[in-house]
Amino acid sequence: MKESESVRLVNGAGLCSGRVEVKSNQSWASVCEADFDRQDAEVVCRDVGCGAPAALQGGLYGEGEGQTWDKEFQCKGKESLLLDCDTSDRKHNTCPPGNAVGLTCSEPDDVRLVGGGSRCAGGVEWYDQGEWRIVGADWNKENVAAVVCRQMGCGSTVSVPPGNITRGFGVFCSWSESSLRECSRSYDLLPGLTVICSESVRLVDGAGLCSGRVEVKSNQSWASVCEADFDRQDAEVVCVELGCGAPAALQGGLYGEGEGQTWDKEFQCKGKEALLLDCDTSDRKHNTCLPGNAVGLTCSDDVRLVGGGSRCAGGVEWYDQGAWRTVGTQDWEQEDVAAVVCRQLGCGSTVSMSCLSLISTYVVSVTVGPLLMLPYLLVQPDIFLTDSMGGVSRGHQGPEVFRGYSFTITCSTQPQYPGGSFLLMFNGSNRTQTQLAVNHSAAFLFPAADDSHQGNYSCVYDNYVFAHNFSSESELLSLTITASPLPAFIIRHVVVLLILLTSITTSYLYYKPTKRQKRVNRVSSMDLYVNAMEMVSLSSRAEAGPGEERAAQGTE
Repeated sequence: MKESESVRLVNGAGLCSGRVEVKSNQSWASVCEADFDRQDAEVVCRDVGCGAPAALQGGLYGEGEGQTWDKEFQCKGKESLLLDCDTSDRKHNTCPPGNAVGLTCSEPDDVRLVGGGSRCAGGVEWYDQGEWRIVGADWNKENVAAVVCRQMGCGSTVSVPPGNITRGFGVFCSWSESSLRECSRSYDLLPGLTVICSESVRLVDGAGLCSGRVEVKSNQSWASVCEADFDRQDAEVVCVELGCGAPAALQGGLYGEGEGQTWDKEFQCKGKEALLLDCDTSDRKHNTCLPGNAVGLTCSDDVRLVGGGSRCAGGVEWYDQGAWRTVGTQDWEQEDVAAVVCRQLGCGSTVSMSCLSLISTYVVSVTVGPLLMLPYLLVQPDIFLTDSMGGVSRGHQGPEVFRGYSFTITCSTQPQYPGGSFLLMFNGSNRTQTQLAVNHSAAFLFPAADDSHQGNYSCVYDNYVFAHNFSSESELLSLTITASPLPAFIIRHVVVLLILLTSITTSYLYYKPTKRQKRVNRVSSMDLYVNAMEMVSLSSRAEAGPGEERAAQGTE
């Protein structure tokens, strides 16, 4: 536990609670409650190596026997030491009894940042076995830094300056841990790790460090920001503060809703500020923030992949000091750097790497940089059913096809890469069909439906991209084979018979019953009858479908 040279807590239950006393002329003086507020308390808790203030009250830990501090503290809350704070003359001449301020700080974190000017910046130290030890990291220092910022509630990592000459025990993290306790450690001496976190703003629930729901630190907790209180100039400041590129997307509900409170001010940034909390604010114009309006932000990354055909493949470049610079690595660290790049770009896991000789324009030498081949997932293909004979209907369980009718299953995908092929899979048997993709689609024709076609179908789109095979499967299409609908068959034949009877009756009433006319009428009636019966036959064959029609012809 750290022991401060300028301030101490006495008569408490431990090192993190007690009456506040300040060193004055080689003696200790208690502080009057009227001269001390919560921002002063935050600095004291930090100064003595403890957590955030939990209780602040006059007389909480008794009265001091010596003198009383004769100044009023005016800390901003971010100072590392109490004596770094401004002071002013006291407004009161005396401190009444029972007003010596008492303070209770929360128990210390086992991680702290020292020497950086605030609790969210500095060298990383870990409290271990009764003392603070320097944390060292080398090739995975960005991962360790992200865990430290997360554990301390300091938002996202802004930067990780080069390791200093001080050595510390090695810590290795995979980035996803919630605290350093979950990381692995060794006693190899590595360069001391320095971290600068954003203590005022963070992006959460996004695909990487540069996207997510905007949350602002408010009274030691995080609050989401309403879309109506945040504009593009505010977004520019946030992206700069987090070390990302310019804003690319800004929308309410883009990354879900926050579970806590909502920020109660409207930001009025000019776009040039270095920190969001440096911006002016005003009272909100709206009393509430409606659901779906927590603002989400996507900043462009300070890392990119070039020359690989997509945003998730190519040579690694890092935007630094106004220019894109080629990233080079040693052979033994390529996999770790690749994993960080994949995660930062929201591109999943590393697929493969290869070395490519690159001539650096910043250093007069030839460097070797990794050419990362990252997975760019193929878009999920679509599957749908079509027909040309009216033999497809929509049932309760999905599409239905009448026996004997032809049908077509079509697979298609969005334009993404040229070429590729579609594999039509059917779970009712081992039958599969493959066709090359033409205009990003393929049609599989079935001439006559029977019971063997009933089951679940899916389309699998395969493509060979960047020297690797990729595939993506559609949702299932559940197909049912049914008999022709009997009611429609009956209705159609009844209609034909009614037409026949009407025609015969009309013909009989129209012509006179002379002997010659009777003979003509008989011929005309016979022609009408034959024509009507042909209509019935054609209708029957169409209703039976191609399969049954062929069976009928064989019988004849």
